[in-house]
Amino acid sequence: MNGVTNNYVLAAIALLTLCCVLTRAGYFLFGDHLPLTDPVRRALRYAPVAALTAIIVPDLLPWEAGAAAVFDVKMLAAVAATLIYWRTRSTIGLMVGGMCAYWLIDWLL
Repeated sequence: MNGVTNNYVLAAIALLTLCCVLTRAGYFLFGDHLPLTDPVRRALRYAPVAALTAIIVPDLLPWEAGAAAVFDVKMLAAVAATLIYWRTRSTIGLMVGGMCAYWLIDWLL
């Protein structure tokens, strides 16, 4: 890369890092001065579950136009992991059982 492009890339990385740190650390820095109401606090309890669902569900579902429901290896492993969690209530069991189910189903098919 030439010097101008290199400086541009480094400046973009620095600005994006600054924006990321300010938005993520903003509540820790100014949270005492901006108290949250009780409804907001209750709603924020669901944020981790919503984020995890938004990451996992698109990978499991077929998103092509007109695609029929396809139960592939990932979907079957997700069902197995859900059943394991429902039975044991163990997050570690969910992850280990889901991966083992994925490997087993992939090997069998």
